[in-house]
Amino acid sequence: MMTPTVLILLGPPGAGKGTQARILEEDFGLVQLSTGDLLRAAVAAGTEAGNQAKVVMAQGGLVSDEIVLAILKDRMAQPDLAKGIILDGFPRTDGQAAALDQLLDVAGQKVNAAISLEVDDEAMVGRVAGRYTCAECGEGYHDAFKQPGTAGTCDKCGGTAFKRRADDNAETVRERLKAYHAQTAPLIAYYEGKGVLERLDAMGAIAEIRQSLGTIVSRVTV
Repeated sequence: MMTPTVLILLGPPGAGKGTQARILEEDFGLVQLSTGDLLRAAVAAGTEAGNQAKVVMAQGGLVSDEIVLAILKDRMAQPDLAKGIILDGFPRTDGQAAALDQLLDVAGQKVNAAISLEVDDEAMVGRVAGRYTCAECGEGYHDAFKQPGTAGTCDKCGGTAFKRRADDNAETVRERLKAYHAQTAPLIAYYEGKGVLERLDAMGAIAEIRQSLGTIVSRVTV
């Protein structure tokens, strides 16, 4: 029986992690797990770790690594993850990465690849700052790359109201990129040292990135 695949997607906001994670789910039967979704599901399910997280969040605190890892361990035991997982947003530090390695080791698993979606920072500013969505259905658009077929009308639902996230502006994006690089540099070094880091140019077309990612995943899961 094949050991479930564990992939980690690294990349700044707007690099396309969410898009590519959905494609990997479709192409390889993996399941994307984000820390936020895990926490909300555990709290809703009333698990022991979920209840601990609920108390911390109710007090406005940060959920500890131990609780997050306990929730992740519970989730990984569920049958829908038999083919493997894509982690997005965790780990964020090399300490969390080491703790994750220990958790996986106990389960007879390992990180198959930490894939860094590498982008040009200034191009990212334009990519993120141009995003907007339909206020009715949430369909995504972009000033330069994806305008509605009929100006001012959503292609999907016909809505005429659109909105932008307050933090999707050039200054905020630059700050987020700076913070990302500072936070992720140790993580990049950690996985490079483990021999599982894969760097991928994420400035191309979605289909090109999909093909490159598929090649990596096929290779590391053999």
